Order: sequence, then C-alpha cells, then structure tokens
Amino acid sequence: MVAGFTPFLLPGMLMCGLLLHTVSRHGASVKKPSEKPNFIIILADDIGWGDLDANQPEEKANNTPHLNLMAEQGLRLTDFHSPASTCSPSRAAILTGRYGLRNGVTRNFAVSSVAGLPLSEVTLPRLLQEAGYYTAMIGKWHLGHNGPYGPTNRGFDYYLGVPYSNDMGCTDIPGYNLPQCPPCDSSSGHQVIRLERSVHGGCYSKVGLPLVENSSIVEQPLDLRTLTEHYKSAATRIIHNARERGQPYLLYIALAHMHVPLAPPLPPDASATTRRPGDAKVYAASLREMDGLVGAVKSASDATDKDNTLIWFTGDNGPWDKKCQYAGSAGPFVGKWQTSRGGGSAKQTTWEGGHRVPTVAYWPGRIPANTTNSALLSGMDIFPTLLSLAEVTPPLDRRYDGVDATNIFLHGEQTGHEFLFHPNSGAAGNFGDLQTVRTETHKAFYITGAAEACGGATGRQQLHEPPLIFDLERDEAEETPLGAETPEYRAIAERVARGREKLLWDIATDTSVSAADYGTDASAAPCCDPTQAVCRCHTLG
Repeated sequence: MVAGFTPFLLPGMLMCGLLLHTVSRHGASVKKPSEKPNFIIILADDIGWGDLDANQPEEKANNTPHLNLMAEQGLRLTDFHSPASTCSPSRAAILTGRYGLRNGVTRNFAVSSVAGLPLSEVTLPRLLQEAGYYTAMIGKWHLGHNGPYGPTNRGFDYYLGVPYSNDMGCTDIPGYNLPQCPPCDSSSGHQVIRLERSVHGGCYSKVGLPLVENSSIVEQPLDLRTLTEHYKSAATRIIHNARERGQPYLLYIALAHMHVPLAPPLPPDASATTRRPGDAKVYAASLREMDGLVGAVKSASDATDKDNTLIWFTGDNGPWDKKCQYAGSAGPFVGKWQTSRGGGSAKQTTWEGGHRVPTVAYWPGRIPANTTNSALLSGMDIFPTLLSLAEVTPPLDRRYDGVDATNIFLHGEQTGHEFLFHPNSGAAGNFGDLQTVRTETHKAFYITGAAEACGGATGRQQLHEPPLIFDLERDEAEETPLGAETPEYRAIAERVARGREKLLWDIATDTSVSAADYGTDASAAPCCDPTQAVCRCHTLG
C-alpha cells in the first residue's frame, strides 16, 4: 500500500485511494436501511483551536458554552485539521474528499471569478441527494457563484448565504476590521461596476456584499448585523421541515464567524455616543454570537430527531493573524520557529496554528459522551465518513484522500491518517504545494514561510532539503526542530520522504485530477441592479 493513503472501509467494499476504477461517476450505489441518519456540518470561518473553551479550560473563558456542552455530551477531537489554510481550497476538499491537487482548487476564488470547483468533481451533497437526502446549505460557499458553479447546481436543494467571504463586498455598516473598511457608496447615480480598482484598505468598496437565496440575490448590500438571525431562522426551519417530511437531510452551515468584518450584537456597556464596544470585547462577543447559533441548531435537532442526527462542528482554517485583536487564538500552536524569524504562523501557512482547528462531534446514543480522541484527522474525512454512515458508495472512477472516521466516532479507535499532507495556500511556494508532511506526532517542513502578522511583519520563504522536523508531542509550539544527526530524525525523514514521493506520483498518474479555471471578468460579479450604486436592492420580507 502506498504511504499517504489510508483506505476507508465502506459497506460491502474496500475503497482504496491507490486504485483507479472504471465505474461511471454517476453510478453511486445505495443501500436502503430502515432509517438513514441526518447530518449537520457546521464550519466556522477563521476560527482558532484555542477559541473553543474546552480546548483551553485553564483560560476560564465563557465564550462557547453551547459548544462546551456539546463536547461534554459528545466527542472532542484534539488533532483535527482543515484540509488547507485558506477558504476555497479547504471547502473544496471537504466536499470532495480530495486534496486540492486532485480537485483543482488550490487558492481562493474572487468576486469576479467566472468559474469555481471544477464540474468534473463529484460533491458530497450530490451523492446524498441521489440517495434520497434533502440537502441544504446556509452560509459561505466560495466555490464559484456563476451559473453551474453555484450551490444549487452542485447538489444542494436549498441555499441561503454569501457566495464568498464577508469582506469581499461593501456593506452600509461595515463591522470591525483592520484596516477599517469604508461603508458602501449610497449615491443614487448610475454606476458601472469596475473591479480593478475596487479594493480599498483590504475591503471591496464598489460591489455590495450580496445575500443569495437559491440563485437569486435577495439583499445587496446585506446587513451583517442581521445575518446570524437569518441563518438561525433558516436552519431551524430546514430541520423541522425535514422531520415533518420524514426525509433524512444534510444541512451544511458555513458560518461567517469568525471571519472579519465582525458584527456582534452591541453589549450593554457600548459607548452611548458611538454604540460601538471596545475592541477587546468585539472578538469575544462574536464568539458568543456564533456559539449561540450553534446552540440553537443543536436545540432544534434535539427536539426533532436527537438520536438519529450527527452534528459535526469544525473550522476551515486557523485565525487570521494580521487582523490583530479581531483574530482568534491558535492556543499553544504558535509556530515559534517562524515567529522568531518574522511573520505570522496561522491562516495562510502550514504551521500548526494555520490548520489545526477546534472540532466536536455529537450524536446521542451513538457517540460516547464526554470523550476525547487524538486520532490524526482532516476535514477531507467528512466526505467518506458521512457516505459510510449513510451507506452510500462513492463513484469508483476517482481516487480519494479522506479516511472513514466511523470507528473513531462510534468505537473510540485511535487510528486516523498514516500521513497527512498540508498544502501551501498563500504564504510561500506555489499554491497547492504539499510542503509539509505529518506522520504520527512528527511534522516535516520542506518549505517554511509566513503570512503577514499583526503589525505587518512577514517572514521569507525558505526551502529545506532535508526537511525541518518537529516532534509535536514534545514541542507543540514548533520551536526547535530535531537535530539532523539524530537516529530519530533520520528515521522520520526517510519515512516522510517515501510517503511524499508516493503521493505525488499517485497524483501525477491519477486520470481523475481536475483543474480549476481561475479566470476573472468584471461582469461575473454578482449584481442585482447594475444601474444602482453598489448594486443596491432589497427584497427580504
């Protein structure tokens, strides 16, 4: 078996990432159990491992009480990783179970992107939809918003959300960000959308941030202060309606939290004149708002089909360090080797803080309560795990990188990935490079580099051959690499080199590899009315 691929066992077959099968990608076979489970996947944006209170109880914070309770009643995964350390690549890997070098998505899509996740890729919601599930998505898509690339054309029966990140469009009340974003232009004159000069201080200022329902813009620019309530209302409605129909469902909630701009409810002690809370309270207030939404979703699920619903909470990448007080906490995973040389070590990097994310799984009666598991897992594992639980076999004409975590969830097994590869997503090297390799407690860097840190410092890219190797069991801060002369180093270096080479060879010989089109055109920007400033419209009731 090639190192780097852990096979996942699905009912009646062994699915191995090494074999290329010749079955139609549309030919997913389906069993018909008496009652299929429901799935709720909650993906937080830019959340830090340390933002979950249960991950850092010594901090005595009280920002995530609902998630803490969910962890007490379920399973907390302590070594769970986003598939990439930026938005689009992470989300593509979650929905396909494949690294970006296979599914083609290696960097973020833009407001003016003409395409998205390649149409040759088969998505999790499409497979569950074909198996009789009602599939709904709420929140940030960021995998292409034009024509066939939108959510309702990729397997979702219903969609409500923002087509990309919530800083990729102006709003009338911009929220908290660094640098501060200007409000939308409220002039009534006709406006031609020109994106080439639309970024001001890191914020898009010419096109309003749209809220989309199915394929229609219902509000532009949307009001960030009401977004959480829209999401909460839609989520609870979907859960109750699915139960009334007696239909199993997949509900994928991709939150705006904790991505800037933050727009938390105003606390009682906010300034009477500005009605804005102090900066130190903004992030904590946003965490509590996010946690409240998670609690509402859990309550709705518990009230309808508690024993037959898996809720899986995780994140798309680590905190955005350059946003300073508006960024989350990576906990102990601070990448000291890098930060001592300049630059940030969280989002957009392969340092541990960039991709280790807080993760909780809850399923009363199935997942043992108040348990933790340190198995090495990834967001790519959502794809094979949910299909396994639904007894759906994925198309056999392509290779997968996720592993089935069913036995980890239900029976406490500790075996996850033999190897986990962390792709570059924007700090150093070419997009998609598998620059870092994890095996057991060891992590090898072939390329190091940093994203912009709070204050503007950036670290330079460095190539390492042989690689830098850290033992995370003894050095979770990634401060001091192993000495290259030690037997431990030599054994790990040889192991990761074999695994990396075999994975790259497997991808090079994989005929199911896709390539994303990253072309842009100003006319591709979502706009409900080009004659109005920032495409202004409002059709919400």
